[in-house]
Amino acid sequence: MADARPRRPARPREEVFATARTAIAEHGLAKLTMAGLGKQLRMSAGHLLYYFGSKDQLLLETLRWSEEQLGTRRRAMLADGARDVRQRLDDYAALYLPEGPGDPRWILWVEVWGRSPAAEELRQGQQEIEAPWQADLVALLEEGTAAGLFAPGDAAERAVQIRALLDGLAVPVALGLPDTTRTRAHHLATTACAALLATTTPA
Repeated sequence: MADARPRRPARPREEVFATARTAIAEHGLAKLTMAGLGKQLRMSAGHLLYYFGSKDQLLLETLRWSEEQLGTRRRAMLADGARDVRQRLDDYAALYLPEGPGDPRWILWVEVWGRSPAAEELRQGQQEIEAPWQADLVALLEEGTAAGLFAPGDAAERAVQIRALLDGLAVPVALGLPDTTRTRAHHLATTACAALLATTTPA
């Protein structure tokens, strides 16, 4: 006789990732258990492992989902023709930086960076997730250079420099280190980008 008990429907993809992002940001991946996450989602740990295979894969896919949400905003922002390229570069930096201490998106990045040296899968996934940020920034810098607003230079190389600067400013803010704020980080990023891209060299 067939089992007449109702089957519990699978949780929507967005709910799984949103719950995982919150749990990882609050407790860290080391303290997260599939059983605990499954309890929050009313799913079994086995069900989660079936889809993700491991906590590392869950971390990576949660980060990928998180960045996809932000990518939609980034593309719309960069396509805004009502704002000149320098304003859009400033918007890019603002979007890149954490909202403040404990920003769930940035805590995911910190977790990935901490685990990726020992996991090729995480390193490869990290590069794939970062690639759209790099490509969009390169296109923005090329646009500004073509318009004469930025000094001539290798756009890809300067994009790497800017993103490295943003990463360095972002992590202390996300971790809530003393004397670090989003406002100050954004100001430092803006002034550093202006100096790097200046069309004239100060006397």
